[in-house]
Amino acid sequence: MTPILNASGCLDALVAPEIARQLDAFVTKTVTPEPREGNPPPRIAEVEGGMLNSIGLQNPGIQTFVDRNLPHLAALGVPIWVSVGGFSAADYADSCRRLDDEAAVAVIELNLSCPNVEEAPETAAELVAAARAAELRVHDGGTYVNMEGPQFSTRAESRLYRSFGADVIGMTNLQEAKLAREAEICYGTLALVTDYDCWHPSHGAVDIQMVIANLNANARHAQELIRRALPDVAASRLAVITAPEKRPPATVARLKGIIEGV
Repeated sequence: MTPILNASGCLDALVAPEIARQLDAFVTKTVTPEPREGNPPPRIAEVEGGMLNSIGLQNPGIQTFVDRNLPHLAALGVPIWVSVGGFSAADYADSCRRLDDEAAVAVIELNLSCPNVEEAPETAAELVAAARAAELRVHDGGTYVNMEGPQFSTRAESRLYRSFGADVIGMTNLQEAKLAREAEICYGTLALVTDYDCWHPSHGAVDIQMVIANLNANARHAQELIRRALPDVAASRLAVITAPEKRPPATVARLKGIIEGV
């Protein structure tokens, strides 16, 4: 049987404990290291077919949550999943450490939906510099739409993505970015464009031959860009930890150009 849980922030078990007790587990509203008042009202707007909200992670902070809220939640008699949020990797680590010794906490959920975390702008700058050094046309920054694939967009979909203010559409990145965030490692995307999709009024229809031709050219560009970028990307200097004398010669030869100088 599939367990039934509430979505984080959609049920206050202290206000409606009789509902929370019917669940297979209760998921708390996201808790941050310090108290947050949230956004000023109005924070909720009803729209056709749903509701929009921008609460702003209102919560009492991890210490007050543990001291005041958690004992009441433990009395519900169902497993407690605590959702934690933060604005840096250290925030997440501190909150998890604080909850780790609490017997009432069955699971710690990481709220990865808020993009307020420390970044590594130097890594992005190094990638852009490498692309320019390879004399490739490059755009620094932008918004990426992740769609299900492999498939082409319909014209309606393509226009919808553009109306969002998106800069590029692709069929990967989503899971990679989330897993990198959870693992606290830097993640940079080099989106190599194959076509204009079907929105562009002055370009011909997209066909598979065009996509494959651009894909092959992009593969060559990517190889050159990686060759130029890796020596300067700080993270790459820590990516191979096997002692040099333990590295198989055949593997070293195969990866020449990638791990030179590491």
